[in-house]
Amino acid sequence: MAFAKQLDQDLEALAAEFRVPVAAVAETRHVLSLAAGRPERWQREQALWQRWGSRYGVLREAVAELLGQVVRASSVIENLNSRLRNYFFLRRHLGADYLALLQFFLNHRRFVRSEHAERVGKSPAERLTGQSHPHWLELLGYRPFSRN
Repeated sequence: MAFAKQLDQDLEALAAEFRVPVAAVAETRHVLSLAAGRPERWQREQALWQRWGSRYGVLREAVAELLGQVVRASSVIENLNSRLRNYFFLRRHLGADYLALLQFFLNHRRFVRSEHAERVGKSPAERLTGQSHPHWLELLGYRPFSRN
């Protein structure tokens, strides 16, 4: 749950940047979490527009962008578990070396598709470091196959 503390700090920073109380940023966050079709969302949002004017529109965009960057921990873990589940039956037969190789492969294999366009064509290691790396087989010392 460390992401929650960081999110609170980021929301406080937004409040300071836009010179509004932290409560206004928290209310904006709450309004954005409500379903778009709920009348409560639009009523609360209208009150914020009336109180903060055009500053609310800019604040709302900044809060929405910040919330879009938050990684929800349980979904990440569930995704990881679903990917690893297929390999777990082999761990008894192949041992720790196999798991280390699997870890390397999963960290350096590039995403072919993703719901997030910025992930496509990049590996988790590239996303984490911000630096490109060669194909994972080349990192292990193998040459890529090519037909000539």
